Amino acid sequence: MAGLDSHNAFGGPEDEDSAIISTRGLEAFGRKVTTTAGHLIGPLADPASSTHYQTAMSDLHKQLRRPNLQRSVFSFAKTTPTDLVRSKLSTSEIQYRALTYLPDELLRNIPEDENTYSLFQGFQATLPDGSPEGKKHRRRVSRGRKLLEDDNSASDTPSSLGKLKKERHSLNHHLEMLGIRKNMASSEIHEIDNKIANLNSMRKIVLERLAGLEQEEALLEHDILDVENRLEDAQEAFDDAEALKAEVDLEDTDDRGMDESFMSESIYEKLPSASSTPTKPKRHKTIRRKSMPILHEHFEPGSMIREIQAHNDMITAMDFDVPFGTMVTSALDDTVKVWDMNAGRCMGLLEGHTASVRALQVEDNIVATGSMDATIRLWDLSKARYEPPNNRINKDGDEEDEDHLAFGGAEEDPFEAPQGTMIDTPLFTLGAHVDEVTALYFKGDTLISGSADKTLRQWDLEKGRCVQTLDVMWAAAQASATMGSSEGTWRQTGKVPDASADFVGAVQVFDAALACGTADGMVRLWDLRSGQVHRSLVGHTGPVTCLQFDDVHLITGSLDRSIRIWDLRTGAIHDAYAYDSPITSMMFDNRRIVSAAGEDVAKVYDKTDGRHWDCGSGVTAEEEGRTPAIVERVRIKDGYLTEGRRDGIVGIWTC
Repeated sequence: MAGLDSHNAFGGPEDEDSAIISTRGLEAFGRKVTTTAGHLIGPLADPASSTHYQTAMSDLHKQLRRPNLQRSVFSFAKTTPTDLVRSKLSTSEIQYRALTYLPDELLRNIPEDENTYSLFQGFQATLPDGSPEGKKHRRRVSRGRKLLEDDNSASDTPSSLGKLKKERHSLNHHLEMLGIRKNMASSEIHEIDNKIANLNSMRKIVLERLAGLEQEEALLEHDILDVENRLEDAQEAFDDAEALKAEVDLEDTDDRGMDESFMSESIYEKLPSASSTPTKPKRHKTIRRKSMPILHEHFEPGSMIREIQAHNDMITAMDFDVPFGTMVTSALDDTVKVWDMNAGRCMGLLEGHTASVRALQVEDNIVATGSMDATIRLWDLSKARYEPPNNRINKDGDEEDEDHLAFGGAEEDPFEAPQGTMIDTPLFTLGAHVDEVTALYFKGDTLISGSADKTLRQWDLEKGRCVQTLDVMWAAAQASATMGSSEGTWRQTGKVPDASADFVGAVQVFDAALACGTADGMVRLWDLRSGQVHRSLVGHTGPVTCLQFDDVHLITGSLDRSIRIWDLRTGAIHDAYAYDSPITSMMFDNRRIVSAAGEDVAKVYDKTDGRHWDCGSGVTAEEEGRTPAIVERVRIKDGYLTEGRRDGIVGIWTC
């Protein structure tokens, strides 16, 4: 009996008759099995017991020859009462009874399954075929060849017909399995698409939360700076009061013993009045932001953050401190404006220059501006009286959260700047150049300026005066005399009728090293300690308009429509890129080089993978039916790109 298969309580239709055991059969079999030991091992002399034992065993052997009954008994013995009840129910009734016990919430959340195949079919389709794909292909080819060779002879024998039918069945089954796999793969793709859509929705929610956190962070740092300035003012007032009290106590000690009325009169006469007390200039704390915004890093490169109609004329210079921080712009409309980049609002005007500003730089809270009026002015933005927007009133009269402004559009009227908010920002004016200032760079207490008067000047910002003047023409003449050149003292590159072809196009300084690009296409490296040109880089055929260097490379842009990367260790050209129009502005960060090349987009070069791509309104202008203006100025820091155009619009992008 051990070699026989047991029957399942939920057997198929072929086992239904055998699964039913009659009561009579059970009783007879029970009597035979329950033969006592006494009957089996009783005395052999007793004919009755011997006959009973033999009869029982013979009947038992007859029952053992009926396997259906055996399987029924085994199945009946292993079946629980619950299974016995379930075996009497149909499949549909079991499913109905199971569903009636499910709560309504679970029934509502049952996912819709578009797969028309059963779970067992899907499991069969995922089973390996037992042979590699190449092996199966060779087997199919050889099978087809064999069928072609034995076409006539094989089709005549019954065995060959059976083989062909079996092979057809196998191929049809394999085709059906492939269809199931295709359906499963398609369902999996739909499921992944749904997950991606859900993740994108979650990502958008988290980005909005991040924008709100950075907005709150900026407001908190502004409040901290304001509290620190007020604390400093209060400390100064307390120190003045203590000094005055000490002075009064000293006079009281000296005049002790004099008449009380005379003493009081003399003391009051010596007390300074409120009108005669000299007012100390208020000093405001200037600090770098402790937290840097990272919101723009989580957007696709080339995504627009906002556009601002900053001026009515061409942007001539622009710079900003940190992403979503403070930006300063200047244009040919002779205005210099300070912007809150997070809110897209004008904070005020820097008034003082009598002509357009051609160069500017923002370093922490200090702004340096160089103008066509031949002067350089420094401004302290920490003294500006500007309150960042927190909540505003919408059209319905309700307060509207301002966090969304970080990625909003331009304000309705950006020219409504708060008047007088920058009245305390001017620090001092540097005036020594005799022609317009076209380039400047400052770091710490040192500032370098380049002018159309063909000189470079080094300024000490602590003393507010010029400490060194470098004559570019004299340096060119010295270099020519040393090299014995017969071409003259100045490399003639041709007259360029562009207003941006300045004599000094760009300067940058690091410690005692100064790099300067001029209109003759030369890049000169100066030593500020000796005032001499240490090296000259020859390669550009047009005026150099922009340059920037790091520890290894120096990158220059020129009106000859090229950007060149120089190796500072050897002085040789490391790489060069040509464009269709002159380069008017260029800047790079850790990953990308951006430039303005006479187009309605900013040209971007990715240093990590060597890819060139465009960023700006001109990318989608044709689809949107717009014609953006030419980009004149670009600035990039930590993947945060600003570009100024000829129509006065400033675009802010992720890059």
